[in-house]
Amino acid sequence: MLPLRIVVIGGGAAGFFGAIACAKANPDAEVTLLEASRQPLAKVLISGGGRCNVTHACFDPEELVQNYPRGAKALRGALTRFGPQDTVAWFAAGGVYLKTEADGRMFPVTNTSETIVECLIKAMATSGVKLRIGTPVTSVRSAADGEFNIFLKSGDPIKCDRLLLATGSSLAGYKIVRELGHQIEPPVPSLFTFNIVDQKLRELAGVSVNPAQLRLSVGGKSQLQQTGPLLITHWGLSGPAILKLSAWGARVLHESRYQARLLINWLPDLRQEQVREKVLAVKDEWGKKAIALHRGVDLPHRLWQYIIARAGITTEDRWAEISSKTLNQLVQELTQGQYLTNGKGAFKEEFVTCGGVHLKEVNFKTMESRLVPGLYFAGEILDIDGVTGGFNFQSAWTTGYLAGVAMATSTTGIMTA
Repeated sequence: MLPLRIVVIGGGAAGFFGAIACAKANPDAEVTLLEASRQPLAKVLISGGGRCNVTHACFDPEELVQNYPRGAKALRGALTRFGPQDTVAWFAAGGVYLKTEADGRMFPVTNTSETIVECLIKAMATSGVKLRIGTPVTSVRSAADGEFNIFLKSGDPIKCDRLLLATGSSLAGYKIVRELGHQIEPPVPSLFTFNIVDQKLRELAGVSVNPAQLRLSVGGKSQLQQTGPLLITHWGLSGPAILKLSAWGARVLHESRYQARLLINWLPDLRQEQVREKVLAVKDEWGKKAIALHRGVDLPHRLWQYIIARAGITTEDRWAEISSKTLNQLVQELTQGQYLTNGKGAFKEEFVTCGGVHLKEVNFKTMESRLVPGLYFAGEILDIDGVTGGFNFQSAWTTGYLAGVAMATSTTGIMTA
């Protein structure tokens, strides 16, 4: 029997992890990884601001899957077989140790993504995987005998018995998926910032509030809510709360051309009536003082001045002078301020799309196609995406590992004539 020939297309996190897992599980297999660019693991290198948010310190699969707007149900079982604790152990075995930050994100203790890249490249070399960079694939055909014929841009064909597609959200990868008979859920951006139609707000760039409560209404129907850190930028709003909203609302926002109504509660730790009481107390105690200088609530000074202006209050107005109507408008702006989104911005630390291979067409115990025997999927090519915080990388490690082990332990081989 000839050795099992396995090809992985895609040199990102999922592709590397799958190839390494496969070669380690079956040292006799011939494992080749094809990467179109000259720089494998490019996304790993620049992720997390160059630090690489490897995973998240959430070790309960039931809790963990709540961070995946798409793919939660499919991943639940997969994460019990290879979860964040396994990721931590895998990298530790390779000499790379992770640290947990206050928000649960896990980074290498070296604080540089190069550590992760070097670990993966070293593991690939020691496991015997053949890495071919600068090798774009133009098409793939499955043969009647179960083989796959891979056609390269260079013209050199490759045959294999098992094929793992880990091409992320690349159009070339989607083309191959369709050639092999699978459906693609149309890809749209996920994890992005909001452009806001308010120049005065943009002038507060750099001001942050933690926490703020956000409610997003799209087309007057979809209601989404998040609470967390909020950052004002030169184009609108960013920060973890916005990014999570963008992930959960990715499809409806795309369909609405990113036109939506956003309600912001700048003081979510207080009920609206408590905010009113605080404002009234300040009015009673500091009646002769300028409202702009005596706020009585815990907000950045520049933000307070912006909010009172939205309520129709000038910098000269004093607390004793404002009417009940104006005071009600101020409470409204503090707890239910309305903002209009008119587009999305780029979140450069993450490049995530929702969309990809339909999950019902994949066996998540092995990551094998339910339509084409011997074909496997891993990573972002699947219709899975997580919120920011290491969840997308964990999905890549999990699906890559399961696919790699499953390919390696396949009983099919090629008999000699």
